[in-house]
Amino acid sequence: MTFWPEPGLGGALRRETHYGDRSMLCFADRPASLAALFTDIARRFPDRPAIVDDRTLSYRELDALAGGIAASLSRLGIGKGDRVALFLGNCWEFLAVTLACNRMGALVVPIGIRQRRAELQFLLGNSGARVLIFEAELASEIPAPEDVPELAHCYVAHGDAADARPFEDLLAAAPADAPSPALHEDDTAVILYTSGTTGKPKGAELTHLSILHSAYAFARAHELTEHDRGLVAVPLSHVTGLVGVSYATLAVGGCVVLMRQAFKTADFLALAGRERITWSILVPAIYTLAVMHPDFAKHDLSAWRIGCFGGAPMPVPTIEALAAKLPNLQLRNAYGATETTSPTTIMPQAYWRDHMDSVGQVVPYAHVRVLDADDNEVAPGEPGELLISGPMVVPRYWQRPDANAKEFVDGYWRSGDIGSIDRDGFVRVFDRKKDMINRGGFKIFSAEVENVICGLDGVIETAIIGTPDPVLGERVNAIVVTNEGASLSERDVAAWCASRMSDYKVPESVIVRSEPLPRNANGKIQKTVLRETLAERAASYTGK
Repeated sequence: MTFWPEPGLGGALRRETHYGDRSMLCFADRPASLAALFTDIARRFPDRPAIVDDRTLSYRELDALAGGIAASLSRLGIGKGDRVALFLGNCWEFLAVTLACNRMGALVVPIGIRQRRAELQFLLGNSGARVLIFEAELASEIPAPEDVPELAHCYVAHGDAADARPFEDLLAAAPADAPSPALHEDDTAVILYTSGTTGKPKGAELTHLSILHSAYAFARAHELTEHDRGLVAVPLSHVTGLVGVSYATLAVGGCVVLMRQAFKTADFLALAGRERITWSILVPAIYTLAVMHPDFAKHDLSAWRIGCFGGAPMPVPTIEALAAKLPNLQLRNAYGATETTSPTTIMPQAYWRDHMDSVGQVVPYAHVRVLDADDNEVAPGEPGELLISGPMVVPRYWQRPDANAKEFVDGYWRSGDIGSIDRDGFVRVFDRKKDMINRGGFKIFSAEVENVICGLDGVIETAIIGTPDPVLGERVNAIVVTNEGASLSERDVAAWCASRMSDYKVPESVIVRSEPLPRNANGKIQKTVLRETLAERAASYTGK
């Protein structure tokens, strides 16, 4: 059983060798680089809209801006292999600089705007960035020059800042003066730092090859064309916003609609309706907040046909409400990571209603193995760690030989996720390996319990956390975020779970709140913070 539409973007698959000795399936019909991809799209669709932000840029205009920026960076002595860091929110400047760097072989280093000075200093130092382009409102977070000695040039956008030149200076050079170095598709294009939930963040090296395959995968699976309009409501500094939506939309000549301001449901709905968006990739909580909003019906969202999501289960009431209000909207799950340049799996178009507990099927050029604790293959449907290979898997981490040796094995990346693949090829992801709960010898996967709780009406999102117990080893705890109008109690949640799952899986403590779950700069739920919340609550009960 397979979902891959034939024929399609990228053509047939053929076996190739990349990154030294990795054998993989690749699209036979693909551009030689990201620069070649954009040059061809700009030639084919010069007058179509490419980006909607505070202004609308056509492909002709975006091509000229990228060329001028590349020429200006070249005048500074920036060339192939140099790193250009972006400390920017969602804006056209972010994408224009990225395309400029793709053209000249420089490496883009996106940095989330929630990072603070110490974090920014580490990322700039680790990447060896020579150029930093940042938001004026973030000037106070920029490290002192002596703390980032390799950083030679600073530019500020959307305002002024001391010791930084205005971004507009990068637009002064003629596009015709942009360099055109020889590029190889195995070259690194973007260094995207992982969340750093344990230790320092690692810089995943996204290549021209990996980005092209991920962009083509989303575009082909969702049958995107130049008429599609993709909404970026997650940060461009995250693999989903940059590759999953932006590159995938640009790869077919579509329009990237940027949500610049901090997320507010009313603003999201207004932008989606006004710009007639046709697709996006969002976390499930956004869909829930949107369909619950009192102004939902005031906006014309009839053009919205693909609602891709990942990272958490989609609440059943949300699915039902969206089906009633937007019958043409397909909610299609996907699964991936920074190290896989976004998608490893995508839900087949024909099966999304019947397999909502699955993250879809493996994209055809990839291969996923499911291994037990002794690295033996498990039977179909049995859980184990997911090991992933394919052209979308990054070749390495930046300057981290220790992590490379540990996490990349025989051409596969060890995901650290526990999941399964059934006989029909549908993948399910249960938990992070380190977050799996062991209660009295019974293994409990967070995703299974979270899926059940999300079926309760009024629940926006939830997290299952294990806490130490001297007798059982660990106990199960739930933190449940509800709509402000919901009247769920802790007993309601426990009773709902007790009637739908084994007793050992039922949460022994439940916190119901309206405050959103804490997330890191990459949008992942910070379970370490939630564990601290639970520890503080326990201490208050015992008087410690």
